[in-house]
Amino acid sequence: MKYLNKIHKATFLDRPNRFVAQVKLNDRVQVCHVKNTGRCLELLRPGSIVYLEENSNEIRKTKYDLVAVEKGQVLVNIDSQAPNQVVKEWLEAGGLYPKPVLVSAEKRHGNSRVDFYLEGKGRKGFLEVKGVTLEEGGVAAFPDAPTERGIKHLYQLMDVLQEGYEAYLLFVIQFKPVKYFVPNEATHPQFGRVLREAVAAGVKVFAYDCLVTPDSMRLDQIVPVQL
Repeated sequence: MKYLNKIHKATFLDRPNRFVAQVKLNDRVQVCHVKNTGRCLELLRPGSIVYLEENSNEIRKTKYDLVAVEKGQVLVNIDSQAPNQVVKEWLEAGGLYPKPVLVSAEKRHGNSRVDFYLEGKGRKGFLEVKGVTLEEGGVAAFPDAPTERGIKHLYQLMDVLQEGYEAYLLFVIQFKPVKYFVPNEATHPQFGRVLREAVAAGVKVFAYDCLVTPDSMRLDQIVPVQL
């Protein structure tokens, strides 16, 4: 996944609310859109180096989108739309089903949608994607805030298993290096419990880290998942 518009390096100043941030770009204070509604408290700190994608849409209130931030020597992509884009590319290239005959995004199932539905050589499955930006001591964790929506998705994957489909949950770690992935039970204990319940039911859970540059991101290596 590569950003098509120009990328700018800036300095993070403040985040008045979860949708916007103030940054310093070319000695001027700019208001930009934050493409992640999570807390990102350990990332978006005053003085942090951030990267902005310029947007030419004149209708928008903000000209820039904040897409990545430097955390020490690690570059973290925080664009919440990027994980699904890189996974789509990976699926279409045969990352999960060799030579897939169908990769469909935002597939409706019941009263909701699952990120991907795919078919290939007699196999049919649903895959849900979760972007991961939280890191401590080289360990990646999800979520960074309580997520009832995430729990709903886990139960939905268990439901599709009962209907005869394969079910997958992929955690896209939007940085590297990383030692392993864990559910963040300190923040949301129920998510960890339901995740283990889903694994016991047959949902396949795995994680990949990503190669991240200011203007691109792609899946790289599988990462151990510790439950």
